[in-house]
Amino acid sequence: MCEAIVHTYGRDELLRRLAHPFWFQSFGAVMGMDWHSSGITTSVIGALKRGLTPLSGELGIHVCGGRGRHSRATPAELLAVGDAVGLDGAALAQASRLVAKVDSAAVQDGFDLYLHGFIVSDDGRWVVVQQGMHGQRKQARRYHWLSEGLSSFVDAPHAAIDGAHQGNIVNLADHRAAASRDAQVELLHSTAPDQLARHWQRIAGVEAPAAATAVQGPVTGDLFAGHAWDPAQQPHLSMPDHHDVRSENVITRRLHASLAAAAEAGPRDFTALLQVPGVGARTLRSLAMVAEVVHGTPCRFSDPARFSLTHGGKDRQP
Repeated sequence: MCEAIVHTYGRDELLRRLAHPFWFQSFGAVMGMDWHSSGITTSVIGALKRGLTPLSGELGIHVCGGRGRHSRATPAELLAVGDAVGLDGAALAQASRLVAKVDSAAVQDGFDLYLHGFIVSDDGRWVVVQQGMHGQRKQARRYHWLSEGLSSFVDAPHAAIDGAHQGNIVNLADHRAAASRDAQVELLHSTAPDQLARHWQRIAGVEAPAAATAVQGPVTGDLFAGHAWDPAQQPHLSMPDHHDVRSENVITRRLHASLAAAAEAGPRDFTALLQVPGVGARTLRSLAMVAEVVHGTPCRFSDPARFSLTHGGKDRQP
């Protein structure tokens, strides 16, 4: 099937189709590798790698990465591909690491990555299909990236995300999070790591009151009374009974070390900050919380997942 697509429509079209979650799912089903469960992603990437590697010279398509330890070998495999066909393997390896870092640290949806497939053509164009698992829900989520039309790794970069929408989450890859991304970098340049850690401790240590449920109509002097009263359309304050990041979730000593490493690296922007070793989801969330208090830059936006399957599979899970 891949040979037919490449010979008939070209390499770019195969990459575009792999970046579409519905086509990818249909492709896996018609291959007969698995049914509609998380295993279909593993099966398809594994089958593509095994089947297309012997044909890479003819088709100009190279499949790197995979599940678990194979995902960690992706940068080395991309360097080898670059040497073989004359591409910038280092740039491809950097793209691989950055794509994985965005979906593991910038988009904090509760899914931990365990599969990373990077498919690149002789022209240097690529598609990434990676998957994460939610430990408590035992559900998977698939992330699709496409180099064609990609202008930023951190500003609404996904071709698609296959998963159930979860409402608002810490999503630093949302285009509306640009102010938060800039504020985090500014804080690293202007504030000492120990001071940032103390700021976070003060924020995380405050217990919020129970959620308020009463809804009242407009009163005299209400800033929003110029239009018909609709509570759903008005700014609101959510006050949960526990903080989004609990103090036990972050070890202050490690947080301080990560902040110090980031400050020493002196990242010029958020993309560079993501690539600092040791900077992960907890560091970014803590830094985003301080940035929101100091600069008023929000970090919670809508979950970028847009596609969801409606049928159960062999494991009876949707």
